Amino acid sequence: MTAPTRRPGGRSAAVRRRVLDAALAQLVQHGYDSLSIEVVAERSGVHRTTVYRRWRDVGGLLADVLDEAGADAWRPPDTGSLEGDLVAVNHEVYTALTTDPVTVALIAASFRSERAARALSAFWAGRYDRCADITRRAVERGEVPPDTDARQLLIATTAPLYHELLLLRATTEADLPDRVARGAATAARAGAFSSPARSTTP
Repeated sequence: MTAPTRRPGGRSAAVRRRVLDAALAQLVQHGYDSLSIEVVAERSGVHRTTVYRRWRDVGGLLADVLDEAGADAWRPPDTGSLEGDLVAVNHEVYTALTTDPVTVALIAASFRSERAARALSAFWAGRYDRCADITRRAVERGEVPPDTDARQLLIATTAPLYHELLLLRATTEADLPDRVARGAATAARAGAFSSPARSTTP
C-alpha cells in the first residue's frame, strides 16, 4: 500500500474542512445536480478562485471527500469467530445505509462523476484489504480452508445489503444482516470461497 497523502495543516486545513463540509451538506440536502464550484464556495465562505484552483470541479471535491474517508483508522471487528466478525461488519454496513445520508449520497454521486467513481473504488479496495484480517483470523482458528478468498467472502456477506437497500430500496427485516452473514460464514466453512486450484496441465 502507498503511504497516505500528506494533508495540509493550519489555515489550509481549516479551508479544506470548510469546503468539504459544504460540498457534503449541499450534496445531501439538494443532490448531485445542485453541486457546483460556485455553490460550494458561497456555502463555505471560501473564495471561488481558491476552491477552483485546488479542486477544479465537483468530481475533485467528491474525490477528496472519499480519499479522506479512506484514510481513517477503521479496522474490522474482532469478535473471536468468523460468523461474529461477518455479522458485526454487516451491522455496520446496514447502519450506514439506513441512517447515514452521506454514505448513500456519495454512492449515488459516483454514478455521475468519473473522478468520484474512481475514488469510491479506491475506498472499497481499502476496506477489502483491511477486512482480509477477518479471513486470516478464521484460517488461523481453523474455521475455513487456508485458500479461502477473503474478497469474495466479504462481497458475498455485504452484497445482499446493497442489493436490497440501494437497488431495490426495499424495507428489509431487521435480521437481514445476521442472516446473510451467517449464510456466508456457513458457505466459507464448506469451502465455497476457496481459490481455484492452479492447473498443472500445460
